[in-house]
Amino acid sequence: MSYFVDKKGYYGEFGGAFIPEMLYPNVKELEDNYLKIMQEPDFQKEFQELLKEYVGRPTPLYFAKRLSEKYNTKIYLKREDLCHTGAHKVNNTIGQILVAKKLGKSRVIAETGAGQHGVATATVCALMGIECVVYMGEVDIARQAPNVARMKMLGAKVVPALSGSRTLKDATNEAIRDWINNPVNTHYIIGSVVGPHPYPDMVARFQSVISEEIKKQLLEKEHTENPDYVIACVGGGSNAAGAFYHYLDEDNVKLIAVEAAGLGINSGESAATSVLGKEGIIHGSKTLLMQSKDGQITEPYSISAGLDYPGIGPLHAHLYKSKRAEFISITDAEAMDAGLELCQLEGIIPAIESAHALAVFKMKKFKKSDVVVLNLSGRGDKDLDTYVKYFKL
Repeated sequence: MSYFVDKKGYYGEFGGAFIPEMLYPNVKELEDNYLKIMQEPDFQKEFQELLKEYVGRPTPLYFAKRLSEKYNTKIYLKREDLCHTGAHKVNNTIGQILVAKKLGKSRVIAETGAGQHGVATATVCALMGIECVVYMGEVDIARQAPNVARMKMLGAKVVPALSGSRTLKDATNEAIRDWINNPVNTHYIIGSVVGPHPYPDMVARFQSVISEEIKKQLLEKEHTENPDYVIACVGGGSNAAGAFYHYLDEDNVKLIAVEAAGLGINSGESAATSVLGKEGIIHGSKTLLMQSKDGQITEPYSISAGLDYPGIGPLHAHLYKSKRAEFISITDAEAMDAGLELCQLEGIIPAIESAHALAVFKMKKFKKSDVVVLNLSGRGDKDLDTYVKYFKL
């Protein structure tokens, strides 16, 4: 079985491009050109240089000694929190801004939930001198104020999404409307492995630098390229796609995708798509999607803005259905406790998204000899207010 995208843009039965006719030329232009552009030597040279000199790659693979002692296994943290802008998101925005330039685009739009993708997009637009508009749900603007300030400082226009749950799904709807209205000069930088083909594949390829580095770093530290487990949180799922990418065909490497159970899987306040989702179409691709009996998208909930999405990317839907990855749902409370534990055991404040992945160690027993790599996708600066209120610090 292949876990990579096929020529029609599908992962197994998930994926495709279900788009309004008005967007067809944009998406087709991207589909026809993205692989050619990415393979050009001058593109690769500029991309690799920026990853190294601007983003600060390779990010360290850090052996978490005290965390490992507590859970009696070998835990390595892939420190994406140390990337410029504070998360893995910039790997993809650097790649996509270079693609947009090659396609002659003069304006960039993006959607954002936690604000990390918005910040990463605003950052690369400032770097390249390109106009930037970021759509963000009104609820997320309130709970992620530091990131909103960053985007504005970087010269981006932040537009609130005022419909629906006023979170990530609605911000994405607004961005798609903008793209329909500005098809010629605008490139839409999607921040996760979601959306119509070729976005899930393009984003996964840009993020695959994560697993590429893990292989080299593990070889040095453990004399093997392959860990026993790779763990990552999944909202749309770009950090997980990046961490899993070079291990998809390595059957002896177990993959664990961690979703947000919110207040509990069956509480009605959750974002555990793999458990609650049914096949459906959202934002241009067929995937697993939380929806009512008559097919209306139900509102997701998570304390973490970046996991608050009613679907998962089609690659992850395929990994779930084929049982290639194990999906685990973590509640707000479990994630918050795991985040605080990392602070106090390792002196690292994780993003609440990443804290969901960390909570797996309380849920699942690993062998003493297991080598476990956890993708620490972002740092917790943006979440300090949530941590402070939650723990009454």
